[in-house]
Amino acid sequence: MSEQTSTSWQPSASDFAPKPKHQTADAITRPAMSYWQDAWRRLKENKRALFSLYLIIGLVTFTLAGPYLWTIDPSAQDLDQIGMAPGADRNVTIAPAYQPWYGPTDDQTYANDNALGLTLVGNATSQAVRLAWRGNDYDQADYGYKIYRTLFPLDAGDAFGLPLMESKNHYFEDRLDLQPTDYYYTVVALDSQGVETDQFATLKLTVKRVITVLEAQQRGLTKNGPVAEGEQIKLALHPFGTDYLGRDMLARLIYGGQVSLFIGIFAPLLYVLLGVIYGSIAGFMGGAVDQLMMRFADFAVALPFLLFMILLKVIFGIGPGESGVLPMLVAMVILLWPAPARLVRGQILQIREEGYVSASQLLGAKTNYLVFRHMIPNTMGVILVTITFQVPSAIFTEAFLSFIGMGVAPPTPSWGSMCNDGIKSMLTRPHELFFPALFISITVLAFNLLGDGLRDALDARMRNRE
Repeated sequence: MSEQTSTSWQPSASDFAPKPKHQTADAITRPAMSYWQDAWRRLKENKRALFSLYLIIGLVTFTLAGPYLWTIDPSAQDLDQIGMAPGADRNVTIAPAYQPWYGPTDDQTYANDNALGLTLVGNATSQAVRLAWRGNDYDQADYGYKIYRTLFPLDAGDAFGLPLMESKNHYFEDRLDLQPTDYYYTVVALDSQGVETDQFATLKLTVKRVITVLEAQQRGLTKNGPVAEGEQIKLALHPFGTDYLGRDMLARLIYGGQVSLFIGIFAPLLYVLLGVIYGSIAGFMGGAVDQLMMRFADFAVALPFLLFMILLKVIFGIGPGESGVLPMLVAMVILLWPAPARLVRGQILQIREEGYVSASQLLGAKTNYLVFRHMIPNTMGVILVTITFQVPSAIFTEAFLSFIGMGVAPPTPSWGSMCNDGIKSMLTRPHELFFPALFISITVLAFNLLGDGLRDALDARMRNRE
């Protein structure tokens, strides 16, 4: 067995000499940062949450800066473009001013392809549609006629459409809400009892949109110079179309967003703040006080929201057809605070057992100092997440109440009330329902994704796992 010699290492002066300048020092892997700086860093790494944050900022900017960029009055009506979809044809022909019509002349010729000789007199325009017919068969008495109009082709057994008039004349002039589309007019002969016979005639017409020179001047459509009869110009632009009253959808979405986002953001701030204060006091006091305060919170949860909303509308004197924004805010604040109060109470019960709280008590700190200086700041992450999750709930509540007629009332727009109006004509004018529903969906989704990202970014346990 060979002997192994060992030598002890002795440090020299060169071991303590500074590194040469050409050598790089060891870099710190992650710089020191505060809790909020680290939370912002982790939030930026969450692409969905960051995109949702920018989307929310864009929606708020859209509603606040929109009235300065798009100056159309949301209550102004464009009667030439009622229920127009986005991108619809805006061309209009200049026509002479309307002149009263007293029936066809003696040399009027009638069609031979139908039983009554139903004929169009002149042109079918949005100004007027004039019809004339020869009358009933000559071997029968003439007891009068009924005139109908519909948008759909007639099949056997179908109804004739909207009844316009019953008359003994052999002519009719229609000026009722004419739009540039296809119409089907039907004239039915009556018997001596005023009952419809089997003799009728149907005529399909395509109405052309027209406007007079005076109307074009009054609506500011002649800025490019004077116009003459027969010339085509373009009507006012409505990027998102118009509703059933001819009001600009984009302007109503902007002003409706102000109402919806105000209720959706301001109401949660109020009742979350109330819940934070209430839950903090209950959690810090503990014991019988905590139990008593939580039982009162359970009582508030049991109150029916709709019944309370109706009661508040009566108390505030809000009648049918009047806007109920104030009762809605009060009802949310009174009834929706228990959820954040319970959440904050649970956090306070955990925090009050921490060592720094006991140290502050030994140093003589008072209750309000402990709550507002130590406990609430340490629950701020939970509070922010709660607010972001409560905002979609408040927006849905406003939309639901406005949808059933208990929230924002016309003519004040909100996204919920616009959905209520749009659902009535969703089959013929789907854009009136699509756009407000789309804005509600985008806003709710953005706040939900942001709340999910904040929950991960503000969770201290996520930091320890990295």
